[in-house]
Amino acid sequence: MRVEWAGSGPQLLVAIDRASSIGLRAQLEEQLRTAIRSGRLSVGEPLPSSRELAATLNLSRGLVQDCYAQLQAEGYLVSRPGSATRVAATAAGRPDRQPPQPPVASQAPYPIADFRHGVPDLSLAPRDAWAWAMREACRTAPNEAFGYGNAAGQLRLREVLAGYLTRVRAVDAGPDDVIISAGMQQALMLVIGALAEEGVSTLAFEDPGPGTDIGELAAAAGLGAVPVPVDEAGLDVSALENTGARAVLVTPAHQWPTGVVLSGSRRQELIAWARRCRGTIIEDDYDAEFRYDRDPVGSLQGLAPDCVVSLGTVSKSLAPALRLGWIVAPARLRGPLAQGKYRADRGSPGLDQLALATLIESGRYDRHLRRLRAEYVSRREILVASRSRRLPHLPMTGLAAGFHAVLHLPPGTDEARFVADAAERGVGLYGMAALQHRTTTPPPRLILGFGNTPRRAIDPGIAVIADMLGGSSRTARS
Repeated sequence: MRVEWAGSGPQLLVAIDRASSIGLRAQLEEQLRTAIRSGRLSVGEPLPSSRELAATLNLSRGLVQDCYAQLQAEGYLVSRPGSATRVAATAAGRPDRQPPQPPVASQAPYPIADFRHGVPDLSLAPRDAWAWAMREACRTAPNEAFGYGNAAGQLRLREVLAGYLTRVRAVDAGPDDVIISAGMQQALMLVIGALAEEGVSTLAFEDPGPGTDIGELAAAAGLGAVPVPVDEAGLDVSALENTGARAVLVTPAHQWPTGVVLSGSRRQELIAWARRCRGTIIEDDYDAEFRYDRDPVGSLQGLAPDCVVSLGTVSKSLAPALRLGWIVAPARLRGPLAQGKYRADRGSPGLDQLALATLIESGRYDRHLRRLRAEYVSRREILVASRSRRLPHLPMTGLAAGFHAVLHLPPGTDEARFVADAAERGVGLYGMAALQHRTTTPPPRLILGFGNTPRRAIDPGIAVIADMLGGSSRTARS
């Protein structure tokens, strides 16, 4: 698409050599011809006015007008009264430059349903509320807010988040305990880097879980990574103790991906482990906002602020594109984390931080979350009803929070083959085996995300699963 410029035309890079034996007009003409032939100036693109170009190059306006007239005579430029001088449609562009093609409508990879997990419904992003908050932030921000600021984050957002997390998640934190990050990935990277500086050599993580990503982040900081099994009560703390690790990443409120909750006794065991070995618990509070049929589970950090680092983000509650998250850290890690953030990017965008603070303070954030919960509850109910009607013999777990569930397939089902067969039928399914890191063969399970699955697609997708289980013998191991 051709760019339309405001004013009399874009700036144009032209170099005039006054020491050259070639005349000034000849130099200007040749440089414009070369720019048009090479495609640097595309067909239809406006040139600066003769007055503007003359002033920029310190030439007489008459010389520039004569140059434009010559190039018009040669067919390189066109000009109409009241309009800018533009590159002519007949001008020869670069041979290998192809004209832009009209966009082709993309076809959904799974036309019936896609149960991809970990993805919120981006159509529900609060565009109007965010635009309002950005306007308010720009209107009310003091002059110093437009500078680099504290790498740890805008004080106002850290104050607002500390109050919000204390109220909603029962954390034990003040503004000095909060570091603002560019989403969860950077938060985890900063924490792992700070622990490496402390001398931690091994990071443990839940199994099943996103071990590949965790392993890469740990390796980048020079740490090893070891899986620790999860059972119906959450992380196996006895197995953790046997690893020799001094740091562990957990999702205690809603384990990813099984959906189990770390029990009260396991929470106490985990905290005791951390204090015994001077270890650190990294709490990923990834979907704390979405609770359905049980009381909210408070943050682990609130029980042990001396040894728990809690991570949060607005990627699921607002939108991943905002790249805003936070770290609630013990006092000993605040300095290293702030230094790491400074080295990474000198701090997250200040106006975005002020907009988030404004959104939370105004109550619009809470109202948006209530709307999100209502929508996700509706999709969850459709999923539960469809499973009950079509697959009553298969258990489905992990539904108390978040926007994914775990469907337990019949024993002996070839999980990978089942997923592949469903894709051929137009349904995107995702198995849990890819998130399992122990050598033992896990039971076949599917992770059914419903956050970005439209209501109308859920039941047809479950119908395909039921049909496959009822009539296909290819999915069973021989």
